[in-house]
Amino acid sequence: MPSTLPPIPWTMKYKPKFLSEVIGNEESKKKIVEWLRSWEKGVPGKKALFIYGPPGVGKTATVEALANDFNMEVIITDASTYRTEETVKRLAGRASQLGSLFGKRKVIVFDELDGITGTSDTGGLSEIIRVIENTRVPVILIANDAWDPRFAPLRNISLLVEFKRLSTTEVMKHLARICAKEGIVAEEKALKFIAERSSGDVRSAVLDLQALAQGKDKLTYEDVSWLAMRDRKEEIFNVLRTILYAKSVNSAKMAVNMSDVDLDMLFEWIYENIPYHIKNPSELAAAMDAISRADLYRGMLKETGDYSFLRYMIDWMTAGVAFSWSKKATGWVPFRFPERIKTASVTKEEREILEEIGKRIGKRCHLSSSRAIVEVLPYLAIILQNNPKIGKRIARWLNLTDDMISFIMKRSG
Repeated sequence: MPSTLPPIPWTMKYKPKFLSEVIGNEESKKKIVEWLRSWEKGVPGKKALFIYGPPGVGKTATVEALANDFNMEVIITDASTYRTEETVKRLAGRASQLGSLFGKRKVIVFDELDGITGTSDTGGLSEIIRVIENTRVPVILIANDAWDPRFAPLRNISLLVEFKRLSTTEVMKHLARICAKEGIVAEEKALKFIAERSSGDVRSAVLDLQALAQGKDKLTYEDVSWLAMRDRKEEIFNVLRTILYAKSVNSAKMAVNMSDVDLDMLFEWIYENIPYHIKNPSELAAAMDAISRADLYRGMLKETGDYSFLRYMIDWMTAGVAFSWSKKATGWVPFRFPERIKTASVTKEEREILEEIGKRIGKRCHLSSSRAIVEVLPYLAIILQNNPKIGKRIARWLNLTDDMISFIMKRSG
């Protein structure tokens, strides 16, 4: 019987457990090891280590792997949990003075410092400085940009260690190791393409690899080449996750600023992924209502050129979608690339099959073939994937052949 468990994110499944498994940034890793070892001789001059660099290059993974190597207890918090003086005192203040319950040495980690914003967080930063000044255990700070003016006081009392983007070769080797463990024969050209587009962000590359290769035994360049059609630039998966699972209206709306893709492209990403994450029918209907309202304002903006409609479009496609559902997803659900983009880059033969499928669906549903492909086919693919028996009955009603059904299931698999 096939497993019903949701797939494990490969970023977690292949997360390094020891420093020897962390790829790249060798000199930076040596500095961290030397600093940690200096604590064995007493409290060093710099009680804090400030690791900085772009997302996805292994900053946090390195610290966690090193803690395993040194058999240390890690007390790690992120920006969402230490925004005020009181929370820092509660989470890290006592820990910086007390020994571990397990007899291990401790290391305190303040992750995602960049997430601290606004005057309400000032107390948190001040208390972090007090923790560092009085600590009896190592303190590690992690951020993307250590040179933010807010962090000047932290820089003055910390040892700075920079992590740089990984090379294409380093990322490729990591992807190749994952493919080998997953039983996937991957063309070197395909892995190079994914690695190059990640711009040294290994986490992004692994997310792409899983989205493209999971469930396959072979990965070719043709399987990945259509990625050139998307304008990805930033970590669009993180942007989508921030929007769909937002805890506040502001965080949902601010996610738009995290992405370099244009609003039309971001709209497509959100529209494509809503039905995969929201399974409750009434919640799915509410989310689709929100995205449709965003589409109405998008149309009005394009028709009139009146940019006052832009704010309403953004509100509905971000906060409107985020707060239309309970955020109770079943397990881990991978994000998927917009079908409209993917459709534009398929081969001539695939295009002909798609067009015929679109015609047959359109005839039954009284839609144009293009609208049928964009608006109906993704949902048919979801049904076929989750309940093949019902999906095939619907496909028969739509007059689709066995080859067409296989084609849809293969594309959505």
